[in-house]
Amino acid sequence: MMLQRNLFPTKHQRGAALLAAMLTVTLVASLAAAALWQQWRDVEIETAERNRVQASWLLLGALDWSRVVIQEDSRANRKSPVDHLGEPWAVPLQEARLSTFLNAKNNVSNVDDDQADVQAAFLSGEIIDLQSRLNLRSLMIDPDKPLDADRLKPFVRLFERLGLPSSHVLQMANALRNAAGTSAGKSATSNTPLMPRTLRQLGWLGLDPRLIARMEPFLTLLPEVTKININTASPEVIWAVEENLDWSAANQLVQLRSSNPFKSTGDAAKALGRSNLFASGFGTTTEYFEARGRLRMGDNMLSQRSILQRKDMTVTTLWQERGDWGLPATTQVP
Repeated sequence: MMLQRNLFPTKHQRGAALLAAMLTVTLVASLAAAALWQQWRDVEIETAERNRVQASWLLLGALDWSRVVIQEDSRANRKSPVDHLGEPWAVPLQEARLSTFLNAKNNVSNVDDDQADVQAAFLSGEIIDLQSRLNLRSLMIDPDKPLDADRLKPFVRLFERLGLPSSHVLQMANALRNAAGTSAGKSATSNTPLMPRTLRQLGWLGLDPRLIARMEPFLTLLPEVTKININTASPEVIWAVEENLDWSAANQLVQLRSSNPFKSTGDAAKALGRSNLFASGFGTTTEYFEARGRLRMGDNMLSQRSILQRKDMTVTTLWQERGDWGLPATTQVP
């Protein structure tokens, strides 16, 4: 009878077997879920990296296209070189599907189904005339000599026009000249700032980021001293540089050039009925441009900009960087 009883498992034995089976199923399910999650994660990482690389190459190609636009503008204006805001390079590209620029025939886009990623990509951008802005390089001439007050006047006038503290002008000028002197071989100290390459890097000099964002549309930092293009500069910049011009005349000049761009600074002075204006510091051509591009592909957003220098028919990329250049929500400076 004892042997016969052992042939049938007890309730405790059946419970233990059921628990072991449930634990086995749970373990297998957990391992399968972990393997599935790891596979999904690897696929997502590979997809994101592929989209990032693809977006980078597409955006780089778009910025190279901007070089062609500037080069063709130089070719078209070879006999009468004048740059103004009515030219093709000055028209911003609103966000548009990238596929509309590819494989187009008879104004109809022909994109294969295997190029779905390209169909989901949207491109936008613009080309900015950097000589429409005041160039901080003029403050760094002869950094070992005392700063000429006349060089400060346009910047002080601009800051006053924008409602910004003019005391920051001297701070900015001294820091830039100190950094420029160090770059030229002057011995540096632990407090000597690095030489900024872009306007955003003026934060190295202790300037408030909100101040930099406010003055960014009106200032630039170029490799050499440049003239202001009177056909593209804002009324604020024109008024700041030309002391003999009042604010209403600066706005009138901008309205006059919109219908008939000036071929020379003399034409600009004649348009206002005065001959003592724009004697120096102004021109009608541009050598330095900034090309900005933004590519949106799915949830990914990639922005990049390039500084371009044009010498006759040669357009050279001086440097490139990635980032977002939108202004902050508030631009009030304490």
